[in-house]
Amino acid sequence: MFGIYLKRELGRRKKAALVIALGLALGIALVITVNSVSAGMTQAQDKVLKSLYGLGTDMTVTKARTAPTSGSSGGPNFKFDAKSSSSSTQSSDRVQTQGGQALKSSLVTEVAGQKGVESAVGALSLNVTKVDGSFTQGKAKSSTSSSGSSSGQGQPGGSGSSSSGGAPQVQGGGANFNVNSYSVVGVDVAHQGLGPLSTMKVTSGKTFTSAQTSAKVAVVSKSYAKEKKYKVGSTFKISGTKFTVIGIATPDSSESDTDVFVPLKAAQTLGDAKNQVTTIYVKATDSKQISTVKKEITANISGTTVTTSADLASTVSGSLSTASSLATSVGKWLSIAVLAAAFLVAALLTSSAVSRRVREFGTLKALGWPSRNVTRQVVGESIVNGLIGGALGIALGVGAAYAVTAISPKLTAQLGSTGGAGAGPGGGGPGQQASQNTLEIALSAPVSLTTIALAVGLAVTGGLIAGAMGGWRASRMRPADALRSVS
Repeated sequence: MFGIYLKRELGRRKKAALVIALGLALGIALVITVNSVSAGMTQAQDKVLKSLYGLGTDMTVTKARTAPTSGSSGGPNFKFDAKSSSSSTQSSDRVQTQGGQALKSSLVTEVAGQKGVESAVGALSLNVTKVDGSFTQGKAKSSTSSSGSSSGQGQPGGSGSSSSGGAPQVQGGGANFNVNSYSVVGVDVAHQGLGPLSTMKVTSGKTFTSAQTSAKVAVVSKSYAKEKKYKVGSTFKISGTKFTVIGIATPDSSESDTDVFVPLKAAQTLGDAKNQVTTIYVKATDSKQISTVKKEITANISGTTVTTSADLASTVSGSLSTASSLATSVGKWLSIAVLAAAFLVAALLTSSAVSRRVREFGTLKALGWPSRNVTRQVVGESIVNGLIGGALGIALGVGAAYAVTAISPKLTAQLGSTGGAGAGPGGGGPGQQASQNTLEIALSAPVSLTTIALAVGLAVTGGLIAGAMGGWRASRMRPADALRSVS
């Protein structure tokens, strides 16, 4: 009886049922869209952090670089011998540790022994500045040293010619320098699952073996290999030491800040940093206790800076940060407001519909229907309307989320300084390298089963609220109301 009557009444009042369902659908669709976009924002932020930290890395330990002493040069020095021949090309590399002040390698073991630490791995970040000098038509006065950038078109970090106060003195001739800078990171080949190389996937060739602790081999990033036209088997020199490319790697997300990866001992030799590292990557035994582990390391190992992913996340700015804030604040409250309005409208429309059915419900009561049966009938109709609205809302919400994913709007993330020396795998970490980086992330809006379940729950809730309002109104009707409505 209940089902037959429910089907007949819904069929008779299709327009009213559709209006109530559409109101709920709009609110539910907005909730799905906002939740999906927020999930996409979270994924985008995770990509930014993973591109800096590495998969499985919970925190990094570094030491702030001390200020240069008075009279010392802050830039790299290069030496060239000017010659009297009509043209002479020379090359000089300057290798410097990048990021924070170097730490003793023994600190890696000390950090690994702290309470709450599962594992720790050291890495050495270097910056190599290569200068090619060309002397033309002149007689040199003396051997010369140039400091910092050399002339004309470029600074360390890009290609170009240069000349400044320390440029060679050539009589009757001139000089032209090309400057090129790239990053090199020394990794612990025995523990590649933690640290800078963990964010990379070797797509050509192979990665290091545990036996290559000091081998003159390298894995280069795909973008750097393309720029230099390197392939597996290619060779190149750093400060006169020849390295062979054994693998080309692609970052798991965004772009890699590191151009070349070499075994840690080889990097320590290049940087004249024997038994030293610039960054210690740490994995905690429990991800929920990261702040506790940070306090433990800071208290027991003085002079170091411990940076967690939360510290790094607070420095991310740009359109990604702005959009994320809007999605979590404005979007959340907008969804609540629209959903509340949809529930209220559904309840009012249901109550209004019940008021127009005075004769019907009064007659049913006169025939012996108890109030609970009338209330059950109204609530049943409202729940069905709610489920219809939920289905429409899910379709609209999933469609909107799919549209966002298909369009994939680009968001940028500027990575600022955490105030410490930092330790991102790009060599400089959040305090040094990250401040120079702007990452571009494509936004997606994944719809999870949890979001669908939430939508179904909201649909049923909306139907129950509307049914409760309508049922209360119907329960107050008396048989006499039906007789009065006839006149």
